[in-house]
Amino acid sequence: MVLFGKKSETAPELKEIKPVEKEEERKKRGFKLFGRGGEKKEYVKPPPVILKEMPPDALTVEEYQIEPPFSKVTIASLPQLGGSMAYYINEVKLTESEDAIFQKLLEIICREIEPPGPDVDVKTHIEREAYRLAKKYGLAKKISTESWPKIIYYLKRDLVGLGPIHVIMNDRMIEDLSVNGLYIPVFVWHRKYESIPTNLIFNDEEALDNLIVKLTHLSQKHISTAFPILDAMLPGKDRLAATFKREVSPKGGTFTIRRFREEPYSIVDLIELKTIDENIAAYFWLLIENRMTVAVIGGTGAGKTSTLNALASLIKPSMKIVTVEEIPEINLVHDNWVQLISRESYGLGVHKIGEIGLFDLVKMSLRYRPDYIIVGEIRGEEAFVLFQALATGHGGMTTLHAESLEYAIKRLTSPPMNVAPAYVPLINVSAMQERVQLPKSITGMSFGRRVRSVAEIGDIDNYMSVASWNPANDTYECEFENSIMLRRVAMRHGVTLQETLAELNNRAEFLRDLRAKGIRNNVQVAKMITSYYLNSPFPRPKIKVAQN
Repeated sequence: MVLFGKKSETAPELKEIKPVEKEEERKKRGFKLFGRGGEKKEYVKPPPVILKEMPPDALTVEEYQIEPPFSKVTIASLPQLGGSMAYYINEVKLTESEDAIFQKLLEIICREIEPPGPDVDVKTHIEREAYRLAKKYGLAKKISTESWPKIIYYLKRDLVGLGPIHVIMNDRMIEDLSVNGLYIPVFVWHRKYESIPTNLIFNDEEALDNLIVKLTHLSQKHISTAFPILDAMLPGKDRLAATFKREVSPKGGTFTIRRFREEPYSIVDLIELKTIDENIAAYFWLLIENRMTVAVIGGTGAGKTSTLNALASLIKPSMKIVTVEEIPEINLVHDNWVQLISRESYGLGVHKIGEIGLFDLVKMSLRYRPDYIIVGEIRGEEAFVLFQALATGHGGMTTLHAESLEYAIKRLTSPPMNVAPAYVPLINVSAMQERVQLPKSITGMSFGRRVRSVAEIGDIDNYMSVASWNPANDTYECEFENSIMLRRVAMRHGVTLQETLAELNNRAEFLRDLRAKGIRNNVQVAKMITSYYLNSPFPRPKIKVAQN
């Protein structure tokens, strides 16, 4: 049994890769299968997965190890593409004899492997079983000391890992992996070099379909020709979107994996990355403490969910949070937190039996008496229920796909959301976030994510900017003295605007101090914020002086 197929030693150029007909198809079309002398020509099937070799004239820009000494990545500049970057996967190569033993051992393991115990590491178990079965079938004596580690690497890669995309999935610099079909280079989104092609090409439909099915099973979902579209989450919380065979994608099966950070960005991380600065973070902190509604707006890949997650960590520990999402991406360090996710229908036809949508979950969340309702993204009728909740005094946070605040408002007030224009100001403040070109590179990166503007919504056509990003020098300009929301906070607590601005400065200094001390872990930041609430309440209690 071959899960992903044999890796080729050399590969043809991309322009030479063409679909190869099976022998049965050739017979049907009348192709000759015999040479001039009458001898039968053996049909040689091309390798299912191709790793193109790096051209001799390519310039190596960066090289780093993934799983030394077996795999590494090379970022190269290609002269034939005008100097554009490409991502090259380099894995240790098997000799012809090593590959034959590997294929045989892989087939035996898939047939006879014993299941591991409950506390046994799967990779260790694979290695032990491989050695046991190699001895049982007389393969061990054919494997040299140098060959064994290489064979074990490929066994673990194909059985426990994800085969051809194993190296990419273990590269921490990759944000996004995109397989667009057969005979097309796999593309990745690299943290330093953005969208670049790789030397990995799927050349066999069966191998690609097998990988998609494996990913689907790992996500505990279903995909087939009857249901060829999938939106799911892998065990490591990576987001998976896939299409199966040629049902809806003419070039063959496709899939995209959006990588999930094991440790979400904290508010200090966002300050360190300059997505926001200390003053803007302190501003949001004050508003969120007072149950103001925040919407993070931006396009795909702008980092909206990461910013939403970091801002949500500023919610008071005593407040109750309910999150509503299609795919669970929000990850909070908060004990009083109810997490709800939607469920697809398991019925056929027009009857959506068992479907639980965002609308149902947002409606049900009101019965949990939350202080804050966080919806991962609003795009449909759930927006109407969310705004009804905001009108009754609940705090709210969400993200919205739009290129500007004006277009976000138009989306809200149009089908299928249909939010009444009078309810739009219930979004108290919006953060417009984009992926931008930086005036100068930071840690080798020429682009980054920035909150371009922070605007308060006074009415459906009355927006006031209180902070903006200056692209010339990569700094933020704030005008919080004109903030309507800070005036509301001041009135609520019976203090002056100047006292509220002073508190904002105190919190900005507190966050600046956390950054200077290197306190950036979400758990640590949450503890420090809790201690701030206890030691520095706002407004400060006034001490009455006793009169004689």
